[in-house]
Amino acid sequence: MNITKQKPFEEILESLANDTNIYIVGCGECATQTQTGGEEQVADIQARLQEAGKTIVATDVAHSTCHELDMKRIFRQNKAAAATADAFLVLSCGGGVQSVREATSKHVVPGADSLFVGNTKRNMVFEEKCSLCGECVLDEYGAICPVTRCAKGILNGPCGGTNMGKCEVDSEKDCAWVLIYNQLKSEDKLDKFMKIHSPKRWNAVERPGRINGRTADEEKGAA
Repeated sequence: MNITKQKPFEEILESLANDTNIYIVGCGECATQTQTGGEEQVADIQARLQEAGKTIVATDVAHSTCHELDMKRIFRQNKAAAATADAFLVLSCGGGVQSVREATSKHVVPGADSLFVGNTKRNMVFEEKCSLCGECVLDEYGAICPVTRCAKGILNGPCGGTNMGKCEVDSEKDCAWVLIYNQLKSEDKLDKFMKIHSPKRWNAVERPGRINGRTADEEKGAA
């Protein structure tokens, strides 16, 4: 799940300073779960923008704002409102903002900051456990990622700052390497703990990423 936080209203208002007619887009998936771009947040930002003198021409909470074809479909269905809009305010992750970019040539404004890909611990409690590094090493570390969960990203840890099982960067956080050790010990695989690992290949994934899983026949049919 993409974890976001809503931008300060003053920053949003500044970005929309030269725009009067606003089309607000929310997201029914991640931004709804993080309460940064669901139905309630869209309604709230609508009221605040109207109070600030803006005209809201339409609001939509897409099922998944990062689905580019879906955003194009939504704007086709709301062609009149999309044509009237001076700007589109998008309450979602950066992926969703750029999906809207693909669907309109008008001013597109992000209403949220993207933070990390997070696991859901419980309602409104999220933790980052994967950095999408492109070369998963979890089997070597008891399925606990040192790249992400160690504050220093150490592959041959722990560092000298661990104290009573806690991280020196955040004393409330468990040291990832203590967790790794305990897990490998419980699996009787401490030989993996003693292995010296090569430096992380940060070029294992190319940016920007792109995968096309369609077959040649599918591509030909789409054309």
